[in-house]
Amino acid sequence: MRPPDRPRQPRPARPREGRRRVVIEAVQPQVDCGRFPIKRVVGERVVVEADVFADGHDAVAAALRYRRADEPEWHEVPMEPLGNDRWRGAFTVTEVGRYRYTLRGWVDRFGTWGRDLEKKLEAGQDVSVELMGGARLVARAARRARGEARRALRRWARTLEAGGEEAVAAALDPELRALVEAHPDRRLATAYGRELEVVVDRERARFGAWYEFFPRSASPEPGRPGTLADAAERLSYVARMGFDVVYLPPIHPIGRTHRKGRNNALEAGPGDPGSPWAIGSEAGGHTAVHPELGTLEDFDRFVARARELGLEVALDLAYQCSPDHPWVEEHPEWFRRLPDGSVQYAENPPKKYQDIYPLDFETHAWEALWDELRAVVEFWVARGVRIFRVDNPHTKPFAFWEWLIDDVKAAHPDVIFLAEAFTRPTVMYRLAKLGFTQSYTYFAWRNTKWELEQYFGRDLPAVREFFRPNLWPNTPDILTQYLQTGGRAAFMVRLVLAATLGASYGIYGPAFELMEDRPLQEGSEEYLNSEKYEVRHWDLDRPDSLADFVGLVNRIRRENPALHTDRTLRFHRVDNDQLVAYSKTAEEGPNAVLVMVNLDPHHPQEGTTDLDLAVLGIQPDRPFLVEDLLTGARYLWHGPRNYVRLDPSRLPAHLFRVRADVRTERDFEYFFA
Repeated sequence: MRPPDRPRQPRPARPREGRRRVVIEAVQPQVDCGRFPIKRVVGERVVVEADVFADGHDAVAAALRYRRADEPEWHEVPMEPLGNDRWRGAFTVTEVGRYRYTLRGWVDRFGTWGRDLEKKLEAGQDVSVELMGGARLVARAARRARGEARRALRRWARTLEAGGEEAVAAALDPELRALVEAHPDRRLATAYGRELEVVVDRERARFGAWYEFFPRSASPEPGRPGTLADAAERLSYVARMGFDVVYLPPIHPIGRTHRKGRNNALEAGPGDPGSPWAIGSEAGGHTAVHPELGTLEDFDRFVARARELGLEVALDLAYQCSPDHPWVEEHPEWFRRLPDGSVQYAENPPKKYQDIYPLDFETHAWEALWDELRAVVEFWVARGVRIFRVDNPHTKPFAFWEWLIDDVKAAHPDVIFLAEAFTRPTVMYRLAKLGFTQSYTYFAWRNTKWELEQYFGRDLPAVREFFRPNLWPNTPDILTQYLQTGGRAAFMVRLVLAATLGASYGIYGPAFELMEDRPLQEGSEEYLNSEKYEVRHWDLDRPDSLADFVGLVNRIRRENPALHTDRTLRFHRVDNDQLVAYSKTAEEGPNAVLVMVNLDPHHPQEGTTDLDLAVLGIQPDRPFLVEDLLTGARYLWHGPRNYVRLDPSRLPAHLFRVRADVRTERDFEYFFA
């Protein structure tokens, strides 16, 4: 039997312009095929590469186009061939905000003509016809030009048309090539199908040292809770240590219902202040200051004092409520109910947070909820806050964060959001793609040499176009086993690693510089007598404090541009698994820093380096100087292999500044006289 006729398939339509022959693909950088922007800070370059090619043997040309998002006209830079059809171009971002970039490619007929002409000349062939063809190409370029360029191209065209030796010389003249390239024939140019985006932040998004402390523990007098006025007095101490950002946990009123007691006890004692993250009481919610800390005017004075000292203030943005928060009564639809009618409190099994109600982002009134949460950010921005550390953003919808951050930064592009999301990598990366400026990392739990080299040498570089790490060796929630058992040297090791592996890092103090290492119980990463649940008094003048060491490390960071970036981090070989070595070089200028750390806080370790001298800008046949910026010691090294010994009882790290401009022992004496 004859099979039934099948419906006739529609024929594919012809392209609107079938003469476009150039292909543009494999464009980098871009994130998820351009769905999300890449990130830069003011003054950085955006280096773009792509495969640009055509059928046959014609030469091609390509241009990188860019503009600020609010500019109507494109700027353009030519792309340079790298070989094997790969092309590269670059532009510098100069303002905070958003930029867009895309590419164009076209068949370069004049380039093809010139290339083939040279081959025929080398073969001794007659090129009179080719010179006439070149004259036509130049004449067409003249029609696309204006002014003196048009007149010059017409003169070149007449010279080529006349033929002879003078025409051959003209055909090979770089000046003619440059003039024609400046007026290319783009009638059949291929435009890349996307406009890619760059979010440009201020420098603090890339580089900065953060210090976290609880204002209620800032009182100089034992037994009296601190205030914002006391916290303002402590800012001088923070500034002396060389920090850039002072981060405050929530400063809002704290609820009383189900208030937690000391060490997270279910029942609070009469004087227990509760957790600052249980936000809201009869005194107000997310736009109020806890009465025991002071007033909004006190907060304004705190911000002003910080600004005088060169510090920025970061506030905790915790979108959750105590049972006493005004929203619970005013907007009951914003909270999830259990079958018995009670409100669902927060849980992270087996942990329970009876003093906190999470917001229900699936409420039918989600738009009103979103608007209110945006209003919280706008309230504090109006009071001078430009940095927010966001608590547990991974427990709120991705769509909400994309909207909120885009909306806030549209009006205030200098605002910075730090994501505190210790969760799965895919979730952390998604939050960064959606707009979070910086992100906490797994650094606290990367302690061995292999872990550090894998995480910072492989994992983070793979996501550097959108994920900016901020490294914290401790937080009020995290006291790692390494810090619990390693003593003073462990705190020094983790400080040096955080401050040099990361351009941005932070510590929770004074617990860090005073080396607080007592866990709640064995196997726990919670602090005993945690500040989250009680007021602490800290003796900042303790003789064993690491404050001076912290200040030295921060000064070294500021003075060495190599430590202002994460992009140039490179690991070097050392023949001891307890010793890790890595370097950073300045993206502009000659600065290079080489760091060596003994990861064993209990025993001296020694080994021999195998440095990649090219990374450090060192000629293999020349000596070079290294100056330990922690001690002032200076050494003249030769070649990649050099002996290192680090005793953690004295100092567990070298922080070398590398000097390549030395040739003899006399140079060494001159530089360090």
